[in-house]
Amino acid sequence: MPNTPTLVRLEAAPDLVDQVYRRLLDAISEGSLAPGQRITQEEIAQQLAVSRQPVLQALRLLKKDGFVQDAPGRGLLVAPLDADWTQAVYQVRGALDALAARLAAQARYRLDPRLLEAGRKAARGRNVKAMIDADLAFHDAIYAASGNPLIAQSAHQHWRHLRRVMGAVLQQSRQRETVWDEHEAIARAIAAGDADRAAQSMQQHGQRAAENLAQRLAGVLGTASQQTPT
Repeated sequence: MPNTPTLVRLEAAPDLVDQVYRRLLDAISEGSLAPGQRITQEEIAQQLAVSRQPVLQALRLLKKDGFVQDAPGRGLLVAPLDADWTQAVYQVRGALDALAARLAAQARYRLDPRLLEAGRKAARGRNVKAMIDADLAFHDAIYAASGNPLIAQSAHQHWRHLRRVMGAVLQQSRQRETVWDEHEAIARAIAAGDADRAAQSMQQHGQRAAENLAQRLAGVLGTASQQTPT
């Protein structure tokens, strides 16, 4: 008779760990947990009204994904923003987005106009999370329209890092409406079945976004360094 395997009992429900992870990732992306800020299990558990165990597991995942890192001495801190890393992420995501736009155009997919309406509305407001969510919803629709599930799966890994860079600079950006003009042009090219124009427009859109974010991120990082005591 085969031996029954012994499994370690789970200490926290996976959905609770996921909730803590997402809440912390939102806070990091929106800047309420700032780059370089020290964080402790105790404070987070108290603020979220949960035990320390799911917080510990969520922090381990965030560390693995590069959003937090070991602090000098002991404890953890929110990982600093990195302009070079941001450029590298945009290069990969830009290639994925261009491929998705090309495939969606080949299918002559028509995006829901409410995506553009919601994006323009968010761009006129001050809610950074709403701006990021609207941007992601637009790109998600194109990923889905491509018919290739690996595109969304791969792109989402990079979006998690870009969200926090976007959160750091969107409040200062004056090009929010311009972004949605570009989105609308991409949507028209896809609906028209013009695969080359859709892919090129998406590639250029990604390049402009990367350049804008890199420029503004440099300003954010410069300001932060000036405020850091020596």
